[in-house]
Amino acid sequence: MPWNWFGSTRIRTRADSEITLVSERWRQYADCFYIEGEYVMKYKNIVFDFGNVIGKFDGRYMLRQYFPAEADYELIFSTVFRKWNELDAGTVDYWKYAKETASLLPGELAGSVDDFFRGWPEHVTLFEDTLNFIDELKECNIPVYLLSNASTYFADWVLERYAFLEKFSGIVFSAPLKMAKPDPCIYQYLFDTYRLDPKECFFLDDLEKNINAGRALGMDGLVFDGNIEKVKDAIGF
Repeated sequence: MPWNWFGSTRIRTRADSEITLVSERWRQYADCFYIEGEYVMKYKNIVFDFGNVIGKFDGRYMLRQYFPAEADYELIFSTVFRKWNELDAGTVDYWKYAKETASLLPGELAGSVDDFFRGWPEHVTLFEDTLNFIDELKECNIPVYLLSNASTYFADWVLERYAFLEKFSGIVFSAPLKMAKPDPCIYQYLFDTYRLDPKECFFLDDLEKNINAGRALGMDGLVFDGNIEKVKDAIGF
């Protein structure tokens, strides 16, 4: 991309490799460009959900890995996921719920139920495009945060295994706090804990109700559909 000239000041957008100092008065002419080695764009912080934003959460697919037979599948599905939202909210104990679930199904399925509750996070497929986008943001010194509804088990599981989470400036999982999206309290917890101005944050979540809850507190966002270019356009990156 050629230099853009504005009087005696030159601006390069993020696609260019060279870093140039520009004055505040020229910010209006480019959504994202370098100032003193850092990108300037519409938002200072990008907040990610985990499920279906960083990794694909497909309950039916995950359950099929442990219960491949068609017999009683719908019964198994409805029983396993009957209070999943409460697991995310931390209002029920994870292992007590697993044990109760096994008791509600035929006895021969008990072993598979236990295997599912221990192993389902292994079947959350990470989105390479999202991980690459996180790397791009970090290369530009743009802080990223995580705000996700998740059980205590999943929260512990991913924190122990996913090194990329070390790139996040702050991580908020719902169950340990006993609050969950779209409850405004969990958004406020994120803002207060990490001293964030909601107006300087942009939120990516797969559910419109969660985006709307953030907007009600001043944080803009986008319902994520897997299109990273759409996200980049929205944030001016």
